[in-house]
Amino acid sequence: MKAIIKREIRNYLKNPIFWIGLVIVIAGVYQCLAPYMKIHYFKSDEEIQKIKVSVLSDADIADGYLPASPEEQVELGAGRIKKSLTDDLKMSESEADEIIRGIQGMSAAEAAEYLRKYHFYGAEYVFEDYRYRQGTMEEVNGYISQKLENHAFSYYFSRKFADFGGLYMAFFSVILFAFLFIQDTRKNTYELLHTKPVRAWQYVLGKVGGGFLTGLLVLAVLNVVFMTLCFLCAKDSGFPVNPADFLFSTCVYILPNMLMIICVYTITALLFKNPLPAVPLLFLYIVYSNMGSTGPDGMYGYYGRPLAIMVRFPGTFFDTSPPPMVWLNQLFLVFASALLMTLAVYIWKRRRVY
Repeated sequence: MKAIIKREIRNYLKNPIFWIGLVIVIAGVYQCLAPYMKIHYFKSDEEIQKIKVSVLSDADIADGYLPASPEEQVELGAGRIKKSLTDDLKMSESEADEIIRGIQGMSAAEAAEYLRKYHFYGAEYVFEDYRYRQGTMEEVNGYISQKLENHAFSYYFSRKFADFGGLYMAFFSVILFAFLFIQDTRKNTYELLHTKPVRAWQYVLGKVGGGFLTGLLVLAVLNVVFMTLCFLCAKDSGFPVNPADFLFSTCVYILPNMLMIICVYTITALLFKNPLPAVPLLFLYIVYSNMGSTGPDGMYGYYGRPLAIMVRFPGTFFDTSPPPMVWLNQLFLVFASALLMTLAVYIWKRRRVY
């Protein structure tokens, strides 16, 4: 088994796809995480006011934006609501002003329900764009300090790393692990392997182990790169850092997903004597894992899906939270991977030539 693992790692290190993919993954994750490396304590209100955000829903703490209360959402969205009332529903200025006065002091949900009486639907989506407001220097710095009292800066940064790193690693793994069984499933090689004195479990675990350790090598490089960048950003801004946060996020939110992808390739390669049928299946699996849904509040968002091979953290930097049941889902992935490996061993035994 050790010989198989070493051979697979050597093969990958000789494969230019491995090195090209590694560079692309690092560059892609860096592009996604770069805005969070600019987070710092602001020195004046003018510094915040100079920041212009093209899409309000994308505003974050680095732009000087804070979570708005439900009442503030209504106040901030009132201008757009009034314009829609006059332009789309053809109301007069006085009628629109009266309706806007009626929703003052209400929460976003209450205001949306109130506006339905006047045949204005979808107000909740307008207020959703104003979940965040631009704060003053004192407000923003106080908010940052409060969040960093609860957790280190690396706690939040590592979750964003797991979000985007997991996304890029999922696509990279689909491409990378397609090579894991290419040589072995050639007709002559496949038949020859079954005549060798290698036990089924040794072969299967050797192949899975070789692919997994190769992926682990990529993740180790990613951890070193972005842990260093996180440390440099935190040092300049005076934020606390805990390196264990990256290790935890990688082990919990990325590794089980990568293991599942390898096991899907394993069972496909041994079942069809070709790993390539798993490629479209895995791309569909990624799409399924990344799909959003409508939550209990009626809003569309990411809530996770059963056996998903990605864990997303779509919230703003300090408001990231894992999807419901994520721990159970990751355990299910490990359990399902073990079942697939067991089935792969059985298939290999059935086709062995003695």
